[in-house]
Amino acid sequence: MVRPTRLRLGPTGSKVSANQAVLARKYGLKNTVSNYRSILTYSETGHTDYSELIDEYEKAWDKASVKAGRMLADNLQDETARAGLSLAGWNPKHSDMRRQAVEWWKWGSFSHLEKSPNSGQKLTSDVDWETALSPEVSSLIFGAAGDNLTFNQFSGEDSLVVDPRGFRHIIEEESKTFLKANDPRLLLKTSVTHVTYSDGGVTIHNSDGSCVSAAYAICTFSLGVLQNNAVSFSPQLPEWKRRAISKFSIGTYTKIFMQFNETFWPETTQFFLYASPTKRGYYPLWQSLSAEGFLPGSNIIFATVVEDESYRVEQQTDEQTKQEMTGVLRQMFPDVAVPEPTAFMYPRWTKIPWAYGSYSNWPIGTTLEMHQNLRANAGRLWFAGEATSSEYFGFLHGAWFEGMEAGSQIAALLKGQCAHIYNGTQCGERPHYETLHGTSPLEHYNVSNGWAASSFYSSSG
Repeated sequence: MVRPTRLRLGPTGSKVSANQAVLARKYGLKNTVSNYRSILTYSETGHTDYSELIDEYEKAWDKASVKAGRMLADNLQDETARAGLSLAGWNPKHSDMRRQAVEWWKWGSFSHLEKSPNSGQKLTSDVDWETALSPEVSSLIFGAAGDNLTFNQFSGEDSLVVDPRGFRHIIEEESKTFLKANDPRLLLKTSVTHVTYSDGGVTIHNSDGSCVSAAYAICTFSLGVLQNNAVSFSPQLPEWKRRAISKFSIGTYTKIFMQFNETFWPETTQFFLYASPTKRGYYPLWQSLSAEGFLPGSNIIFATVVEDESYRVEQQTDEQTKQEMTGVLRQMFPDVAVPEPTAFMYPRWTKIPWAYGSYSNWPIGTTLEMHQNLRANAGRLWFAGEATSSEYFGFLHGAWFEGMEAGSQIAALLKGQCAHIYNGTQCGERPHYETLHGTSPLEHYNVSNGWAASSFYSSSG
């Protein structure tokens, strides 16, 4: 059986994952596996080998991960990733910019969880790097557990889409299985402004004055849209729902693309890690698309920034950002006459009205009950999307599974078959919690609360 690959997603998503890998094969979407071991390290003086710090980090994370697994299993209070790493021996000084760069790279997509024969439940480190929140504000337990399920249930690989048709090709082809050409049921470029809901149904009001009424509706607005009150609801969403929306974090993740008239960086290397001498997260990660299997001859390289740096560069002009990035490249490659780019672009997710960010994250202090209130329905108004996925928040397959689950429940309600959805568990609504507790006992990690798989899923069993 071919092992599917995974996707860390938000609106920036450009990687194939899980079910999406199957669909990519089905529709011939070209993609290439990213090799995170193909990396060179740099400082302001050029190529500087501090790769041994990566091993140092991994040893500390190995210790912290053991405790994280026990915390989940024993229903202990959560802590920040920073606390866990510090207690395990990794606590880089603010002035140690090389360790800061390594941590930026390694903390990234948290880590994944598996059984350790010697030390119980263990969260083991991975080499991914995609995150929108720093260790100081991120949940150690839930970030790691969610990433565990993605890696061990599916695969430890990432595949970057290099098909000129883009990732949207999958969606377009899938839509053809149930939509006709120019199907009036599909409303594109239509802005929703208001939603009314009651025991009798749901009505969606659009900015052009049109509306759509239905017995049920699934709300897939991003967490950013909900937090910015970009759409109003009548009646107002319940207090438990509004509290849940406000408690979660929306991360920002920005890829910035540059194209040159030549490839002046090592063509056989995929990733380049840069340690700024003054600022953590200042254009730290660069990825080459000139490498074999990607877009050879394209002379394209792109940088990734997250969190505060994303907010900062998204407020700048293209020219300001371009000059900053060119300056970094000239530090990284001092022996090369780095030219001006011939093409340059990046999205500004924090400013897009239908996004207001890239993807959700669970902050420190999150409980499963708190998240369940985010995904629970308000009468006939249901909610889905990556943010409502307990197991795969922040990933495209989280949105995929949540959409299927909500759609299946509503279809069963309409057909009078609801009792079969949860194998005897009451359906027709997702449970919510009027009173939140400090932690969630392990027995709450069940299908009724959106946690259908074991938190201690192992790739070997």
